[in-house]
Amino acid sequence: MSIKTILVTGASSGFGAATAARFAAAGWHVIACARRAERLQALASQHAGRVHTCAFDVRDTGAMKTALEDLPDDFRGIDVLVNNAGLALGTAPAQRAELAQWQQMIDTNITALVTLTHQLLPTLIGRRGAIFNVSSIAATYPYTGGNVYAGTKAFVTQFSLGLRSDLHGTGVRVTSLEPGMAETEFTLVRTGGDQGASDSLYAGAQPIVPADIAETIW
Repeated sequence: MSIKTILVTGASSGFGAATAARFAAAGWHVIACARRAERLQALASQHAGRVHTCAFDVRDTGAMKTALEDLPDDFRGIDVLVNNAGLALGTAPAQRAELAQWQQMIDTNITALVTLTHQLLPTLIGRRGAIFNVSSIAATYPYTGGNVYAGTKAFVTQFSLGLRSDLHGTGVRVTSLEPGMAETEFTLVRTGGDQGASDSLYAGAQPIVPADIAETIW
């Protein structure tokens, strides 16, 4: 029986790192994609021969295509795509938000996701694979300061439904995951590294942790 392969974006932390590790531990081939090469290498060193690392920014379409073209033969037959890479930036209401942060969220959470999905659809169809898009509860329930982030996740949810409709009959399954409060680096990124804000958010809560999402995908 051939070894199955999963490609995970945003694999250097949070949901992505946990998912990559979960599947590698179960004997899958894992293509771990993220910007931070040193974190990817640490993951690969823990699962010898199971993890192929691809260090690039998902917004860089050229780097993305090169990484896919350069995959080793044993990793080319991708069975599962996990579109996990994404971010929230800023806490200000729309009237005080930075346009550059809005654009970065759109480029990462939407443009990069659809670009990679489009690139891999022929392979996924050929292997009757699966797509997991990591959306957010913010796609449905807005919060102050969530403005464009919530909008990008609403796109991810709707895009997933459209993909599911279009791919009906191909054997490819499409799932949109919409986690609620989760303790990852999300809040640190959103607040520019404010550990106090992160600690305050999770105080007294029982948030989702990365392993929960990894197990759900598994």
